[in-house]
Amino acid sequence: MALDVRAVRRAFPGIRDGEAYLDTAATAQKPEPVLERLRWAYVEASGNVHRGAHRRSALATEAFEAARARVARFLGAPSPQQIVFVRGATEALNLLATCLGALRLQPGDEVLVTAMEHHANLVPWQLACARHGATLRALPLTAEGALDLSRLDDLLGDRTRVLAVTHASNSLGTVNDVARLAAAAHAVGALCVVDGTQAVVHGPVDVSALGVDAYVFSGHKVYGPSGIGALWARGELLEAMPPYQGGGEMIATVELAGSTYAPVPHKFEAGTPHVAGAVGLHAALDYLEGLGWEAVRAHEQRVVDHAEAQLGQLPWIHRMGTTRPRVPLVSFTVDGVHAHDVATILDGCGVAVRAGHHCTQPALDHFDVAATVRASFGVYSTLEEVDQLVAGLRRVREVFG
Repeated sequence: MALDVRAVRRAFPGIRDGEAYLDTAATAQKPEPVLERLRWAYVEASGNVHRGAHRRSALATEAFEAARARVARFLGAPSPQQIVFVRGATEALNLLATCLGALRLQPGDEVLVTAMEHHANLVPWQLACARHGATLRALPLTAEGALDLSRLDDLLGDRTRVLAVTHASNSLGTVNDVARLAAAAHAVGALCVVDGTQAVVHGPVDVSALGVDAYVFSGHKVYGPSGIGALWARGELLEAMPPYQGGGEMIATVELAGSTYAPVPHKFEAGTPHVAGAVGLHAALDYLEGLGWEAVRAHEQRVVDHAEAQLGQLPWIHRMGTTRPRVPLVSFTVDGVHAHDVATILDGCGVAVRAGHHCTQPALDHFDVAATVRASFGVYSTLEEVDQLVAGLRRVREVFG
């Protein structure tokens, strides 16, 4: 079935006629079902989870754990107990770098990342390597913006303990074969950690089929609330890792001499969690999958194909990242105009895009540019909005000659 884009747009009160919101890769707009569930969580079920005997606490606990089970189904996880709620992918990756670093890294060990990683899947591993005396290595890129897999065997070795890789690049759009990368990591005894933030919103993910060891994503990228995300990891890995933070909820017993810890996943959920965020995330996943993955992918592909064709007719536009498969975004520069100036003029034309290094400075360094303009698309994007973008770029050309 084709996606009814008009009906989809009516479900998003933040989407307004005449305004082209082309920054979904940064944060997606929220549909009414998510907003309704957020209100329900704060009005009807505003109680703390797991620790109250009253009705509101029971409602909150039931909804929170139902959201955990929903995330597990969304990722194809074997058990909801393998899902840890976090503030977002950034916290999830910091948790993994800290806890896996304590568990697996020693002086002389290595962590392999890629040159296209978001800083959230790079800086935490730099910090972990610095703490434990390990070495960070990076898989380079090709001219088209793909991973240079010809270098993989050289960079993966018997001292590699973790391979950290993005499922899809937020600045180039490149989709990586994480199943192949996970198998290569396992062949040398390394773990494979995947940043799935840009991938899960565009098609189904099955962590069991991918064969990875940990997978993370953020709620606000999948039309859900901000401040909530999820970490999945294999059960035995979660059991072996030490806690990330201390406090209430993550303990079993506390004495002045020491403490014992709650079973996973609660061992990693110190303090009062973002209950409403989890409830809203549940609603967002229901909404997204309710649209039908085939319809979503076909629609987004049609929009990005139109964008690539239109931009290809402008000789003063230069795209970064052209390999396939890709998620629906285009990243480019404009001859003689800084990306921030382009974005400012486009905003005056009613077009919202992202400009900058997109928290992927090594990737842009590979192309010898400091900043790009990025237009990214979602379920509510239209061909007309692409045309509005192109018209705005022509206006940029007029202003700057």
